Amino acid sequence: MRGKILLVLHAHLPYVHHPEYGSFLEERWLFEAITETYIPLLMIFEEMKNFRLTMSFTPPLLEMLKTKDLQEKYRRHMEKLIELSKKEVEVTRNEDSRKHKMARYYLEHFQRVLGVFESFGGDIVEGFKKYQREGRLEIITCNATHAFLPLYQMYPRIVDTQLSVAVRNYEKHFGKKPRGIWLAECGYFEGLEAFLSKHGLEYFFVDSHAFWFADEQPRYGVYRPVMTPSGVFAFARDPESSEQIWSSTVGYPGDPRYREFYRDVGFDREYDYIRDYIDPSGVRVNTGIKYHKITSKSLDLSQKDYYDIDEAMEAVEEHARDFLRKKEKQVERLIEVMGVEPVIVAPFDAELFGHWWFEGVFFLKRFMELTFESKVLKLATPSEVLDTLDEVQVVMPASSSWGAGGYYDVWLSGKNDWIYFHVHEMGEKILELAEKYKDSCDPLTERVLNQMLRELLLAQSSDWAFIMTTGTSVEYATNRVKTHIKRFLDLHEQLIKGRINEKVLEYYEWVDAIFPELNFRILVGDGQP
Repeated sequence: MRGKILLVLHAHLPYVHHPEYGSFLEERWLFEAITETYIPLLMIFEEMKNFRLTMSFTPPLLEMLKTKDLQEKYRRHMEKLIELSKKEVEVTRNEDSRKHKMARYYLEHFQRVLGVFESFGGDIVEGFKKYQREGRLEIITCNATHAFLPLYQMYPRIVDTQLSVAVRNYEKHFGKKPRGIWLAECGYFEGLEAFLSKHGLEYFFVDSHAFWFADEQPRYGVYRPVMTPSGVFAFARDPESSEQIWSSTVGYPGDPRYREFYRDVGFDREYDYIRDYIDPSGVRVNTGIKYHKITSKSLDLSQKDYYDIDEAMEAVEEHARDFLRKKEKQVERLIEVMGVEPVIVAPFDAELFGHWWFEGVFFLKRFMELTFESKVLKLATPSEVLDTLDEVQVVMPASSSWGAGGYYDVWLSGKNDWIYFHVHEMGEKILELAEKYKDSCDPLTERVLNQMLRELLLAQSSDWAFIMTTGTSVEYATNRVKTHIKRFLDLHEQLIKGRINEKVLEYYEWVDAIFPELNFRILVGDGQP
């Protein structure tokens, strides 16, 4: 008897596309994720003989990765980064040898990354599709704009629309229906599973306490999936795996040999030298070229020692083997107690691997390679688990999230609660208009309502509320929400007064172009599962 482990990576970024600008600071979020996480994952997939991994790709991320304008901006971004890397190779010849070693490493690495990007014609989604077709990667969806669904449960048609758009978007990009879904922020409320069932979704993920405080205690705790009353399966996160990797105090990413995230040449180099490689406004940003290691958490950034990639790879090997040993011991302990095959669910934000934790991608690769040699532990996907289940317990999970505190307060606090007065009102307005104009044959009216729905969906993104709570990029997040509210209300007024400004409409359609196939009639009906 062997235990199964599900490695689940949640790949998501909010929809940030500013075609009205040649470059835009927050578009770098996508570029960094492509360079440091998504393409490095494709690179390790190509190097591995076999692996099993589950990834969610959110609709906003898919739409951005498929956008030609963003692809072209990314090319320019990488060309500048490679240009900077070449300068760094020359400059560091007269500096510490460890810096010069890493400068050469970065140049070669960035050239490889751009090469992989070009090998798919700029569309790296095709790369992930390749591994899904081969059965090594299971790709699941996420609700349309990563809205925190528990805060919309009083509007069934809004919840239904978030899920319907998600399933249709997945079909558009992957050519088939998704079997599972990652609910944004693992945000779950009792009854949500019935909406998932309506859209043909077979499973979803929740945090540990959704099982611990369920209506009936799951016999095997978080170590077997349960079936909800609607027939949809729920998998719960394993707290042990999360702590071993996520924890800021005992987690692997804090090892002193690993690369220091917060020390970057974008801040270290003189302004005249670096200005062509940071934001055009002059704001200094991370470039991805970093020469220092964590060294010690007690040291300030100026005291960090130089990083060595070979030393870091030794740590990767140690940690991959240590994680496997811990998982094997955990499985042996669980088999002894449970008497059945345990299923360990280890979900993480994809960007932890490569972006936040530079060596994380190499850790994943080594752990998966080692696990394929294990006689105790087996890598699996959720579908493989469900297809081999012989018995299951019916349980209603408790309302929950994977945010701090485990409930909803990250997305509904004194710092962001103002959002919902407006967004809920927007939802009520468009639901009324959708019913009123569902039989309209006027193309212009249809376009206005379609765009109003886009603005609503974009305003519902959980990212903006999250950013306001955490205190990073708050001004941008606030402006984004206010902008979508303003555009929605502007179009609403034009429609009600019968004076539609087509030039304004065209502009909104251009700058907020997510889901071009969207039709407002998706809102029509009672929304009930």
